Amino acid sequence: MLEHKEVFLLKIHFWGVRGSIPAPLTPQQIQAKINAVVQRIQEKDLISLETRERFIASLPDWIYGTTGGNTPCVQITGDDGQEIILDAGSGIRQMAKSVPIPKDMHYSLFFSHYHWDHIQGLPFFDAAYNPNITIDVYSPFEDSREILSNQMIRPYFPVDFSSFTKRMQFHYVHPGTEFEASGLTVNCCRMSHPGGSYSYAFMHNDRKFVYATDVELADCGFDNDEAVKKIFYCADAVVLDSQYTLEEAYAKEKWGHSAFCYAIDFAAKMNVKGLYLFHHEPTYDDKKINGILQAATWYSEYVSQNKIEVHLAKEGTEIEL
Repeated sequence: MLEHKEVFLLKIHFWGVRGSIPAPLTPQQIQAKINAVVQRIQEKDLISLETRERFIASLPDWIYGTTGGNTPCVQITGDDGQEIILDAGSGIRQMAKSVPIPKDMHYSLFFSHYHWDHIQGLPFFDAAYNPNITIDVYSPFEDSREILSNQMIRPYFPVDFSSFTKRMQFHYVHPGTEFEASGLTVNCCRMSHPGGSYSYAFMHNDRKFVYATDVELADCGFDNDEAVKKIFYCADAVVLDSQYTLEEAYAKEKWGHSAFCYAIDFAAKMNVKGLYLFHHEPTYDDKKINGILQAATWYSEYVSQNKIEVHLAKEGTEIEL
């Protein structure tokens, strides 16, 4: 985790980190976790409450917790309490159930693109139905309102888009042009993904956070693209598509996603300080995803000589910058 600071300028919370489709834990995966615990436990671990707690604390992350199964949704909270939401995958529902409405009754909602895993949670975002809430929607796609309303047309959904707050305003984002939103300076650039996807940089004073989901980094020449450099270079933390192993990335070329090693290479070229592997493959279980984190950490040590802190984007994880 990036160094904890008493005073933060940006707080980033992960509510959904899976790609493509929600992937809840299966009974078989839960049973595998239980079996792994049973195989590790020893008689000395059962002596007292203290030894039992010590044993539980020693379990690997993939056993004791879970990466999460919700599709992309990331929340940014500024030091003044203003809130930005990045994508409205199924994770936005959990956010709505868990976090109080901001005191200013306002959200800024940014979309990277409109593939279904990034919008499917919006109809379940409770705050959107509150008539007193204001939502500013930002996107480089000009037909945002139509796209979002179409997924709520019957028979796809029982409640239509007109039920949302009337204080929902849509703003077209010009890639490469900085603007202000919820107290932060924002910029974006187009990335390689079928139909297009955009990565955003959020800046406040000397801090920079980048959200870069759904991008195929292999052989795209991004390191020579000045628009891309402007977004990523010297970022404090980057959330980056790392959906595949290298083998699967080869098999799924042109699908629009990256292998974790490509993410490391790219982060090294962009002098990124903290990298968060994101948009996890829905068929990978917690054990495999944590194995990817370990491999990514080793590869980063080789490529960047420990200059990049590599982390796993997990539901419930919070970053403070």
